[in-house]
Amino acid sequence: MSDRLFTPHFFVMCGYSFTVFLSAFLLFPTAPFHIRDLGGSTFAAGLFLGLLTYASAFSAPFTGSLGDRIGHKKMLIICSLAIAGFTVAYAVVTDWRVVLALVVPHGVFWSGLLSASGAYMMSLLPEKRRGEGISYWGLSSIIAIAVAPIAGFWIYRFGWLWVCAVMLTLNLIMTAIATTLKEMKHDHEPGQLEAPASHGLLDWRVFFLALTVFLYAFSYGGITSFSALYAEAYGIAPKSIFLTTLASVMLVSRPFSAPLGDRFGYRRVFVPCLLLATIGLSILPFGPTRASMMTSAVIFGLGFGSAFPVFTAYIMQRVDPRRRGAAYGAIIAAFDTGIGTGSTSMGWIIQRFGYRSAWVVAAAVSAFAVPYFLVADKRWRRQ
Repeated sequence: MSDRLFTPHFFVMCGYSFTVFLSAFLLFPTAPFHIRDLGGSTFAAGLFLGLLTYASAFSAPFTGSLGDRIGHKKMLIICSLAIAGFTVAYAVVTDWRVVLALVVPHGVFWSGLLSASGAYMMSLLPEKRRGEGISYWGLSSIIAIAVAPIAGFWIYRFGWLWVCAVMLTLNLIMTAIATTLKEMKHDHEPGQLEAPASHGLLDWRVFFLALTVFLYAFSYGGITSFSALYAEAYGIAPKSIFLTTLASVMLVSRPFSAPLGDRFGYRRVFVPCLLLATIGLSILPFGPTRASMMTSAVIFGLGFGSAFPVFTAYIMQRVDPRRRGAAYGAIIAAFDTGIGTGSTSMGWIIQRFGYRSAWVVAAAVSAFAVPYFLVADKRWRRQ
């Protein structure tokens, strides 16, 4: 394979991911406010992202393997259209309980979209620049995350229907972009995609190592669901200050951190990233002020922004190319389980004990990621 990284297909996938995350992060921060407006509690508001990510996590092994078999392009088209349908449903439903019921099948198609796009991108990237490629590809989603919450809350001022209308437009653009993709060669060779029976649907070795991702994604679930509510509760403006700062830091730092894993080794870069994420979270309970939230977001962003692409590149260099969808699905399963657990459990903690207690718990869970990874990785490499 050529070492050329920036190809036309690479930029098409970046455009697709930008549209996907722009739509998603119009929804994720505003949905808790909509659920509260419909009469739901703070705990119910946290359940929205929690249920979506749980559904995504538990279905990711299946949808990842399914994408390996039917073709990743076809999977992206199907999932994009399905998410457009859920957007229409969110627009017309007036009962917050029905909204929470809809988010479960939404999560299944979300996992299919993530696993298929990740596996497709792995097929495009040169092996020697995989960590760099994943990082640059991730910039498209980071840019979307940086602007989407601000735009989402601005649109929400005009009503929930306007938020859904913009999301639907983006979902249809996603579908149009997916139709322009070229199927990768191994997508057309079903015989080569038959995995050994011992591998099964889920690559359990990858999954157990990926539980490291669960531990630091736990905090991200709480931040995504409640950082805006936290800012609003203490009169900090704008409400999206944490998410916007986080995305901005990730956007600025990635071009510098992207080649480090390829050059010095993914393990050597991954562990410091985990430590930075924990330090950033440890600042969040203090204050709370605009300065402390921004400082927390900067440090957390420096670690969190590089951790996922470095970990993914580390895994992908050791798995069969025919099982990339299944391996990526295992990573998503761990990541989304962490986000879902963080969102739901921190919603309960906030309701019972307050925001500061929730952030302390998030920092404690994140701190356990380093020792777990060192032990699990030693066993994985030995196997």
